Amino acid sequence: MIELKFENQKVHIDAGELVSYTVDGYEYIHQKGSPGWRSSDTEMFPIIGPTADAKFQVQTPRDIAIQDQHGLLREMAYEVVSTTDAEAVLKKKYTTGTRIKNSKFPNKSNKEWLFWTYDFNFKKTFRLSQDGLEVNFTISGERDMPFMLGYHPAFKLYAERPVVVAGEKEITLAEIMAVGNRAFQVPGCTEVVLKDQKELRIRTEGFGNFMLWTEVPNMVCIEPITFYPYAVAQTKLHEGFDYLKDEDAQYRVFISAIN
Repeated sequence: MIELKFENQKVHIDAGELVSYTVDGYEYIHQKGSPGWRSSDTEMFPIIGPTADAKFQVQTPRDIAIQDQHGLLREMAYEVVSTTDAEAVLKKKYTTGTRIKNSKFPNKSNKEWLFWTYDFNFKKTFRLSQDGLEVNFTISGERDMPFMLGYHPAFKLYAERPVVVAGEKEITLAEIMAVGNRAFQVPGCTEVVLKDQKELRIRTEGFGNFMLWTEVPNMVCIEPITFYPYAVAQTKLHEGFDYLKDEDAQYRVFISAIN
């Protein structure tokens, strides 16, 4: 377990997962073991969304890749690169064609092994400052590698009627739950505010969209995404790819308590 501290803020990271973020002792992160979701945060990479209807096949310019829902990155273990009092850097490295064990096999998937058709390095940095918590993602690898990126944190809810504010729109928990597994789409958006017992701002750079998901009233996932996967048929998922350029791709999420 890695602990970060800055003034009145604390973060706990377990195997690369953000399991706690507190400000003045107030917990903002959904706690593992509570109803709703077995995790507290994860990444969706190199694809977002389900693939079962496409027989778990995703078309890339190089070849067909085998991917289960939300990609294979979450099946890989993080390596700790460095830590300080207020910052932790972790990474994952993947080599083309390496078979990765699928934890959903055999109960939820008939694919025991997953693979991608490109090399990549994925770095996740947590940083505390007076502005709050920054979660930074750096993707490097082969030029023109196709990918999607989504960050999937879950936030603990205390109030009876919390809302997510995106621009001038207020999205209720009931509206999010009504959409179900598809997740509520918030397109063309780089900042939302979660209005609960306390307020939390989630601002992003690089993603451009959000989707919202929950099936229970005690938590909500507020997920920055590069592409909303339910906009296309699963066999057309490749239409949502970004492509890696010569330089590293950078994506940032800023989480800050308002009161």
